[in-house]
Parts: sequence; C-alpha cells; structure tokens
Amino acid sequence: MTVIETEAGLGPNRRSAVLDEAHFGSIHGAFGTISHDDIGPRTTWRARIRTLLAVLGPGVIVMVGDNDAGAFGTYTQAGQNYGTALLWTLLLLIPVLYVNQEMVLRLGAVTRVGHARLILERFGKFWGAFSVIDLFLLNALTIVTEFIGITLALDYLGISREIGVGISAVLVMAAAGTGNFRRFERFAMILAFGSLLLVPVFLAVHPPLDQIAHDFVTPQMPPDSKLSEVMLLVIAIVGTTVAPWQLFFQQSYVIDKRITPRFIRYERVDLWLGILMVVIGAVAMMSFTAAIFVGRPEFGGFTDAGAVAVGLEKYAGAVPGVLFALALLNACIIGAAAVSLSTAYAIGDVLSLRHSLHHKASEAKGFYAIYASLILVAAFLVLTPGTPLGLLTNAVQTLAGILLPSATVFLLLLCNDRAVLGPWVNSPRLNWFTGAVIAVLVMLSIILTSSVLFPDIGEDVILGILGGGSIVGIIVALASWFWRRRRPVRRARQRALAPEIDQIPPEFWQMPPLSELPPPRMSRLNRLWMGVLRAYLVLAAGLVLVRIVQLALSGPV
Repeated sequence: MTVIETEAGLGPNRRSAVLDEAHFGSIHGAFGTISHDDIGPRTTWRARIRTLLAVLGPGVIVMVGDNDAGAFGTYTQAGQNYGTALLWTLLLLIPVLYVNQEMVLRLGAVTRVGHARLILERFGKFWGAFSVIDLFLLNALTIVTEFIGITLALDYLGISREIGVGISAVLVMAAAGTGNFRRFERFAMILAFGSLLLVPVFLAVHPPLDQIAHDFVTPQMPPDSKLSEVMLLVIAIVGTTVAPWQLFFQQSYVIDKRITPRFIRYERVDLWLGILMVVIGAVAMMSFTAAIFVGRPEFGGFTDAGAVAVGLEKYAGAVPGVLFALALLNACIIGAAAVSLSTAYAIGDVLSLRHSLHHKASEAKGFYAIYASLILVAAFLVLTPGTPLGLLTNAVQTLAGILLPSATVFLLLLCNDRAVLGPWVNSPRLNWFTGAVIAVLVMLSIILTSSVLFPDIGEDVILGILGGGSIVGIIVALASWFWRRRRPVRRARQRALAPEIDQIPPEFWQMPPLSELPPPRMSRLNRLWMGVLRAYLVLAAGLVLVRIVQLALSGPV
C-alpha cells in the first residue's frame, strides 16, 4: 500500500512508500508528542529540547539492547582474562557504531520501508530471502542466549529458573502486545536507563582511573598472551558490539515511530546518547572485572557472567554482586525484546503483513505471532534439560561474525542509491570509511570462520590473513579510485534523469513508492563483488553449520 503525504513541503498528492498505514501520522514518543501537522521551525532551545525528548528512543534502545547477555559475557571475559588491555577496541568501535546506525536511521526516515524489504526490491529475491532467513536463524539463537543470561542472573539471585524465565517471557511479550507504541517505548527506555546499574558497581570497586584512561586510548596486546586467542576475543567484541539485527531493528523502529527526514538531526543526537551509554557500560564491565580478578586465582579463568557476580560478592561485597546480576537480567530482557522485534518487523515487511506496535494483537496477528513464538521457543529451550546451550552461544558469535560484512555491504549500496535516498545519499568520505570497515570485517570474518573449522589455527595463519587481506584491500581501493574518476559523468546523468530530487528541500524529500523507482544500476565491479560475497557466505555458513552439527553429535557441550 502507499500513503498520500499531506505534510507541507511535499507537494500535493506526493506519495510515499509507507507499507502500513500505522507508520504514518503523529509521533507519540516516550517523553513527548509531535503532531503530524507541526512543521514549524524549532528556533528556541526549549522547542529543540522538547522535540529531542519526543524523538528520543530508537538510538538509545538499539544501542543499549546490544549490551545484552553476549556483551556481558564478552566484556567480562576480556576483563577477567586480560585486564583492561583490550579497552582500546571500544574506542575504535565508536565511529563504526555511529556510521552504521546513522545510515540505517537515514534509510528509515527517508524511505519509510524496512531494511529487508529494500534489499528484496533492489537486489532481488535471492538476497531478500537470504537476508530474512539468516536474520531469523541468527536472531532466534541470540534470543536463546538472552534467556541463558536470565538464568545466570536468576541462579545468583536465588530465584527459581522456571518462575523467573516464565515471568520474563510474559513481561517481554506483554510489553509489546498492548497496541500502544508509547507504552512499549516507555518500558524499553526504563530498561535502557536501568543499564546504568553498572555505574554504582564500578564506583564500589573503584578501579584505577589512570590505567583505564591509558588503556582506552592505547592499542596494545595483553602481555604473555597468544595472538590467536586475543584475536578471537577481539572478534567477539566486534560481533557483540556491532550486530546485524541492529540494522534491521533501528530502520524499522524509526519507521514505526513515524520519524521523517525533518528529525534526522535529532535522531543523530539520540544515537550518540545510545552509543555513550553502551561505551559506559562496556568500559565499566571490563574495568571492574579486571580490578577484582587481576592478581587473584580466578584471573585468566573466565567461565560465565554468573561467576563474575560471585566474584564481585567475594571481593567487593554483596551489593555490587546483586547490582551486577540485576543489570544482567535487565539487559537480557531488553535484548530479547529488541531482537524479537527486529525479526517480526523484517518478516512482516517482506511478507506485507501489518507490522506495527501501533496495532493491537488482534489487528496484526502474524506480526505478534512471530514475536511471541521467538520468545516462547527460546524460553522452552533454556528450560529443557540437555539443550546444548554452550554450543548455541558459540554458534551465535560465529554466525554473527560471518553475516555482518554482508549486512554492511547492502547498507553501503542502499545508501548510494540515489533513487532510494535522493539528496540523502552518502558522501564520498563516508563511502571510503565504510569500505575500509567492510574490509576489516571481512578479514575478521575469515579468521573467525577458519578458527571454527580449524581450532588449532596458528598465529602465522592469522597474520597471513591480515596481511593478505590488507594487500587485497589496497588493490581494491586503488581500482575503486580509478573507477570513480568516471563517476562525475554518471552522477550528472542521474541528476538529469531525476531533476525533481534537487527541487525538494532535503528535510521534506522522501522516497516514492517502490513500484515507481527505476531499476538499480549495478556496475560490473559491483556485480563481481556481489558474486564473490554470495559464494563466500554460502561456503562459510555451510561449513560452520556442518562443524556445529559435528560438535553437537560428538557429545554434550
């Protein structure tokens, strides 16, 4: 379906690509409302702050939602096994987080179409189906890890697993099923700010601030460590901090919140606030875990986040242990809600189901059935004796590492599609940066895949992959630079074919219906790399799945 836009500046009978009528209208955020016909400029600080409060939500929720069970395990493992020596990885990930999520929020506000739907329409059925299927599988496994984290927190707090998991599952499903967008966002924002429970734990342990500051800005290898083990942990940090589901979630959530290009500036502030909260939580976990374990028998012997809570109680007191367990429980609940919602959004978008938190369950049965099924199945698996929970956790990290480069490739291509983003397409500098990020992600993905298939991989192989990948990346960059010298003519032709794009102010430009877009223009170089990417993903994912099956059949994990 399409919706006739009546907002001033769009012109009469200007149609948008909105697929669900619930995605059109006034913004009803957790902390304020913006009427659809409120198009006046924000000239005072009070008006700008009120607008920011109304828009606030998507960036904070998607960022804090990724500080979930996997993040708690990864960051505390880094602290317990290597101290604060890997804090610098968080600093390097800040621009990656911002660039990736800024591109999807731009896509959401301008196109009003979900990420999976755009991939399907612009790159064909294979990639559309691949994006939804891999997202579904990966997210389903991720939700299981969230409930594993819930059980760890419940065990420490002395609460029955069955009762606690059941209550958590009902809470997550009930929060989204009321048919009231504002109610869900308030629930999610309460949980998001609940992540700051890690701050008093940090203050109670009081790790050395000078050491933290030094290690945060100084890249280094932990002393007396194996390169292969450190590299795998770095890859885990990247995978848990920059996850594929985030791209699908934020784009769809921005659409569901009815945010248009006029509010992109405010959404960027929202995103920065979310990144700040993620970094605070990650630095806190890595730092206070290092402080309580370095020099003690448990150093270098990480097991899980539950054992970290026990260590906090042993060396810092009962209150820090309880606060950490509550923060873990809080993180797993918001993570389960966000990951489930990203899946339901994507499937609903591709299948043209009614998919909005503005709908009640009776009005969008398919959307809420997908959401609830993921939660119920995950809770059931965690409570079922004999389920290989450790194997599922490893599978999540491995598949996320493999699939992340492909998700970033599609994101980059969509953000350079002038028919899709019009005046909001990427700048050349942003393209170069994102291209470099993709190159690094591909190398890390290859290392991760190799380590799963060949557990005894040596340091020389890892260095060979890094060196060879860097050489290939430089060659590709030079080829792209020469190719881009021909682009000014091509861009001029594109502008000549669609002059109306430049006649509408950017803050009011939105993508027309998908059926009205010209077919995407793929260069030979792009087609070649897309073919290479397809072959790599099919091969790597297939081999990893075979390896997982072998491990599952070999005995309990």
